[in-house]
Amino acid sequence: MTRSARPARRSRRPAARRPHGAESPRPGTPAPPPVASFAELPLPAPLLTALAAQGVTEPFPIQAATLPSALAGRDVLGRGRTGSGKTLAFGLALLARLTGRRAEPCRPLALVLVPTRELAQQVATALTPYADAVGLRMTAVVGGLPIARQATALRRGADVLVATPGRLADLLERGDCHLGDIAVTVLDEADQMTDMGFLPQVTRLLDRTPPGGQRMLFSATLDGDVDKLVRRFLDDPVSHAVDAAAGAVTAMEHHLLRVADTDKQETTAHIAARSGQVIMFVRMKHAANRLVRKLSARGINAGALHGGRTQSQRDRTLAGFRTGEVTVLVATDVAARGIHIDDLDLVVNVDPPADHKDYLHRAGRTARAGRAGTVVTLVLPDQRAAVDELFAAAKVRPTTTAVRPGDAELTRITGARTPPGPAPTASSREATPSRRATSPRDSAPRKAASRESAPSRDTAPRKAASRETPARREAAPSRGAASSRETASRKAGAPRETTASRETPAPREATTGHPAQEGRRRGTPPASRNRRPRRAPSPRNS
Repeated sequence: MTRSARPARRSRRPAARRPHGAESPRPGTPAPPPVASFAELPLPAPLLTALAAQGVTEPFPIQAATLPSALAGRDVLGRGRTGSGKTLAFGLALLARLTGRRAEPCRPLALVLVPTRELAQQVATALTPYADAVGLRMTAVVGGLPIARQATALRRGADVLVATPGRLADLLERGDCHLGDIAVTVLDEADQMTDMGFLPQVTRLLDRTPPGGQRMLFSATLDGDVDKLVRRFLDDPVSHAVDAAAGAVTAMEHHLLRVADTDKQETTAHIAARSGQVIMFVRMKHAANRLVRKLSARGINAGALHGGRTQSQRDRTLAGFRTGEVTVLVATDVAARGIHIDDLDLVVNVDPPADHKDYLHRAGRTARAGRAGTVVTLVLPDQRAAVDELFAAAKVRPTTTAVRPGDAELTRITGARTPPGPAPTASSREATPSRRATSPRDSAPRKAASRESAPSRDTAPRKAASRETPARREAAPSRGAASSRETASRKAGAPRETTASRETPAPREATTGHPAQEGRRRGTPPASRNRRPRRAPSPRNS
């Protein structure tokens, strides 16, 4: 068969199958208009009742824009700022479309993929009241928790599965989960999953879901590798963007506080001592632990949240922060997405973030659901140029202020106040080296003083006392032993003994025994040459 006669290659992707009786829209079908209230949406009555019970009366813009398309079964690409209500935007849609269905063991009907454990738990917690209202079972599987318990929950049946990519891949490999019945797939914070290197893993997971299922991607920013997922897995998606492309949050104040290197630690402590709660972001795990120790020493209840802690430790810290027992949460960027605290009005970047997207997601921990909030970034002199570029990329114009601990402007912006615990003083810092006494300048006077205060080793009474030891030590027939004692004495600083000084104590001569032994002890020849000479001591006994 010639090249021109070959049949046309068929598309590798099968035609989209719209699940559960949904109509398949024609390519290019326009999106339905936003709604003004939940009553205008085709939501089951139990969901409307649950919304009223939770105090949710009007949809947020991202919900009003995306819910009509999502309820119609369209693939959705939604971009909304952090805290804008994206969880209910996709959650209400998938729960409504699954109402009346029941999953088989180990075969969930809907999958929500998230990048972090905290976000998985937040999504599951937020959707559980609505899932209970329509009789659907919600299960979250994340790393750091026993996988056997999660496998047991899947065997009991899970209609909606919220998972991190790594743990879901482990469950699939063990045979504890199958994705063949997935009707709705949601990628929440899709851009962070790609930034964290999850793109190959997410691609393999989506390949195992039915190709005709509904797919929705939501994030505060949609760029980079997210476009690859959109082109490969979304069919005629409806795109909704309710904020600027940069995802900037307009309902909050942005402040750039310039501090000196010597004032940064004390400035941070003053901000942490405010009357309200605050989240402080740092770049490294060890920096978070160090800051918690310093704040705790000042009488401030602080807790660390980062990837180096166990899941139970992270859960306890978050629980303490939500209840108010912990007033300062020191976190790395692993917690920048997935923490939802009501009425949190201040976020502090102790360390500036790596890029503008991290800044936007850190800032999104405050000013949530239409509330006001403040984001403060501490900047050292050598960080100013990089931070200015970061704000330009985020399309944020902060108010710049130079502050020091105790300044009135610092108190006005952040509510800072003096910590209850005492600050480390200069005298205490200077006292630390003296306790160690390791300085070369201090060691010489100390040694001299110790020599002056200690009894002199050069005195004759000390040498005489050393000769008044038991008789068996004095009668040792080794000339080498006497020489070694003299050598040690000279090294210790004692003057060389004279013959007179060795012969002074008469009582000892009467107790030494044979004259030959005394002669050998003194290093002199025996008194009598007629006596039979003794065998010289062996080197082993010398």
